[in-house]
Parts: sequence; C-alpha cells; structure tokens
Amino acid sequence: MAAPTVTALDDLRAPTTTVRNSATVAGWTLVSRLTGLLRVVVIGAVLGPTFFANAFQTGYVVPNMVFTMIAGPVLGMVVVPGLVHAVGAGGVVRGREVLGRVTGWLLAVSAAVVGLLLILSPAVAWTLTFGISDPAMQDRGLWITTSLILLVAPQVPLYILLHLGMAAQQARGRFALAAGAQVVENGVLILTVLFAGWYYGTGLEFAQVSVGLVLTLGLGSTVAVALHAALQLFGTARVGLLSWPSMRWRHDPETREMTRRLMRSVGVAAWPTAAMYVLLALAGTVPGGTFVVQLSYSVFFALSYVSARAVSMAALPGLADAAHREDGVTFASGWREGLSYAVIASLPLLVLLAVLSGPTANLLANGELRHANLIGPLAACLAVVAVAQLVGGVHDIGRRALFARLDDLIPRRASEVAFGVIVVAAGVALLFPTDSTRLVWLVAAILAGELAAAGTVLTRVRRAIYPERFVDVRGLIAALVATVALLPVAAAMWWIQQGDHGDQLVDLAILGLGGVVALGVYVLVLRVAVRRIGGGS
Repeated sequence: MAAPTVTALDDLRAPTTTVRNSATVAGWTLVSRLTGLLRVVVIGAVLGPTFFANAFQTGYVVPNMVFTMIAGPVLGMVVVPGLVHAVGAGGVVRGREVLGRVTGWLLAVSAAVVGLLLILSPAVAWTLTFGISDPAMQDRGLWITTSLILLVAPQVPLYILLHLGMAAQQARGRFALAAGAQVVENGVLILTVLFAGWYYGTGLEFAQVSVGLVLTLGLGSTVAVALHAALQLFGTARVGLLSWPSMRWRHDPETREMTRRLMRSVGVAAWPTAAMYVLLALAGTVPGGTFVVQLSYSVFFALSYVSARAVSMAALPGLADAAHREDGVTFASGWREGLSYAVIASLPLLVLLAVLSGPTANLLANGELRHANLIGPLAACLAVVAVAQLVGGVHDIGRRALFARLDDLIPRRASEVAFGVIVVAAGVALLFPTDSTRLVWLVAAILAGELAAAGTVLTRVRRAIYPERFVDVRGLIAALVATVALLPVAAAMWWIQQGDHGDQLVDLAILGLGGVVALGVYVLVLRVAVRRIGGGS
C-alpha cells in the first residue's frame, strides 16, 4: 500500500501537473459552462420577460443555493486537502473510510435542511414574487412558486453527493469527469424547457401557467441533477474512493476535524449565496431583470471557471500536499505559479468581453427576450462582468491556498466583507428607477464584493508565504504585453460587428473566428514575451 501512496504524491509534485490539470479543468469546464449559458438563454427565450420567468429562473436554483449555503465550493476546499492527507497517511482504504463518514454527516445535515426548506417554502416564494403589483397575479404567483420549490427541494442531498464525488476525483488528480458532467444536467434541463414551451406555450404569465407546466419543469430539473450526481459517483468509484455513507463520524478524529472545518467555513459559501439571492430578488422587480442578472452571473462564473478558477482547482491538491509536508518553499512556488497562470488565462477574456459586450448580448438575447430594452442593459452588465471574472478568479485561488493551509478564518471573513459590500450596493440600487440602471448597478455590486474579498485573502496569503516572493513579476509583465497585442484584434472585431446585417449566425461566426485569432495572437506574443522577459516560479 505504501508504494502507490508515494507515487500518487510524487505525481502531485510534478512540474507539469498544474498546467496539464488546469487545461483539463478549463477544457471540460468550458463545455459545461457553455451549456450552462445555453440553458439560461433557452429558459429566457422560451419563458420570456415575465414574472413567471423571473420566479422560475431563481426558483429552480434554490436547492443549489441552499447547498452552497451549507457547503458549496467550501466542500471541495476542505475535503480535497483532507482526502490528500488521508490517502497520504493510510492509502486509498483510509481515504474511502474518511469520505464515507463525511458523506454520512453531510447527508444527515442536508436532510434537516430539506425539511426546513419545505416548511419555509411559502416564505421563500414570497421573496420571489413580492415585486408583482397586481394582487391577484401575486397570489397566483406565490402558489405556483411554492409548488415549484417543493418539487426541487430534494435536489439538496443530490448536490451533496455530486460535489463530494467531484472532490474525491480532484483529490486523486482526476479532473475531466468532475468538470464535464455538468453538461448532462444542463442538457436534460434544456430539453425539459423546450418540451414545456412546445407543449404548454411560450411567454406565459402566472395566470396562464398550468399545474402540468409546473410539474414538468420541477420534476425535469430534479431528474437532471440526479443524473449528474450518478455520473460523479461513477467517477468516485473509478478512483477507488466510493463507499457507503457512514454515521460513525464521531468516532474518527480526522473526520470530526473535517466536519468542524466545514461548519466553521459555512459562511465562506453562505454569505455570497445570500448576497446573490438578494440581487436576484431585487432584479425580479424589473420584468426580465432576473434573466439579465442571472445570465450575467452565469457568464461571470463561466469565464472564471475556464480561466482563473480552473487553475485554482488544479493547483489545490499540490498546495495541500506542500502545506501538509510544511514545505514553505514549494508552497510559495506553487502559489506564484498558480497566480501567474490565473492572470494569464483571465486577461484575454477580460479584453474580449469588455470590447465585444454589445455583440455578445445581442447573441444571448433570443426568442421572447429579444428586446432592445433588455439587450442594452445586458451589454453593460457583461462589460462589468469582464472585470469581475478576473478579480473573482484571483479571490478564489487566494482562498484555496488558505484552505490548503487549513486556514478557514480569513476566507470566512472575506465572504462576510463581500456580503456587506454587495448588500449595501444592492440597497443603493433601490434608489434607481426600475429600469436598466438598477440592473447594471446590481451586477456592479458583484464586482465590488469580489474586490473586497480578494483584497482580504491576498493580504493573508502574503503574510503566510513571507519571506518568499509573492508574485512572479516577469510573468505578469509578459501577460500584459500579450494583452496589449490583443487589443487591435479585439478592436477590429468590434468594427466588423458594426455592420447592420442583422444575422445572428454571422455575428456568431465573427465572434468565434475572431476569438480564435485573438487568442492565437495572445498566446504567440505571450510565448515570445516570456522568452525575452523571463518568468516562472
């Protein structure tokens, strides 16, 4: 058993591991996030700028939000280092034992949370429909939204299982299925919405929505999550860590410590989720507003997960291993490498989306949502998101580095600070009219929160690795040089898009081909700049 353990740890320390795993995560996550964007676009195109669309856009993700509040991204940040340590100390058998006990504890917690969600479903539904001025429509909307929440509530334990499966695979250096299985969930939900639109009609308001439509959408979304969970459990079995949930976590010191860290870290995920819920609830006061904010949020996560967050997920096992061995030099080197890769991957996406936010918004708004009064606000929101994805990615790699060192205090404080900033900004948004200004301000609140959180965690990381170098300055300069070279290509794409041809397929072709050319120029100039300037950890 000892030999495989050493081999596994040696593989985590290989110089090319972060690059290879980052590429794997980014590639599969790109596919997953593109289908996620397509999911939001299809829902908007079928349901239209209606209050029912607002309620469904938020209601069907309530279980994911609840899961995020009790575990969310923190689950991987805690479980991956814990499994790396368990496998390193006792082999795969020990890792399987620890994972089974953590699973049992989390499923028990999720069962209690589901019961609470069922009880509070009318109150949750009210927060999604309070902006409706017509009393009769509001009453009907409250009943329909409550029914939808009851149908999707069982998804909470399913999210627990699928994210534990992802963490198990990541701890063993396997990233493809963990990142790519989301495609199945998105695909099933897209087909469900398309069927619902074909059978029941499109652009319906609460007064026109039937019980059959609610059942179709609610049950379809739950089946989608169940299939995703099954795939992640299959991946867990492939890496040898699948085990039955165990209720004996109290008898295992290592498992108890992991569960304590999860409980202490609840705020890391809960505060951002609560802030996002506030933003979506306020966006629901504008017809179609939830679509604009949620689509902006989806783009934010899509870009960050194929760039900076992909790097941070790939770097976490190696950072956790270095921290476990108390190897400060290797830890600092891994941090500099990860930070450089994160910025390098995020900068071209920032430029391209900021410059081409208008054409991108024109492509994303389809069907019932293809209105100028929504496309304009969406374009402005996407420009804000272009910056937010870089800041959010740096925040994510910073908090993962701290979790690798078993430091959950500062990430929790960073989430609290971000929540305060976002809620204050959202409160200010209520002073604006119920139009595009309010929506842009709500998305700008996301950027403000990420800036505050990133500053908090980076300050702590700097102190943690001192006196080692914090950043690879030459690598960042090379990335900036490549970004400057990218600007003319992005400007040319914007100019070509100004032609009034009105064909979305032509727009898509221009953006696709132009994006490939722009990224090619960026990579080539980056390689030359790295050779001339230097860089690397």
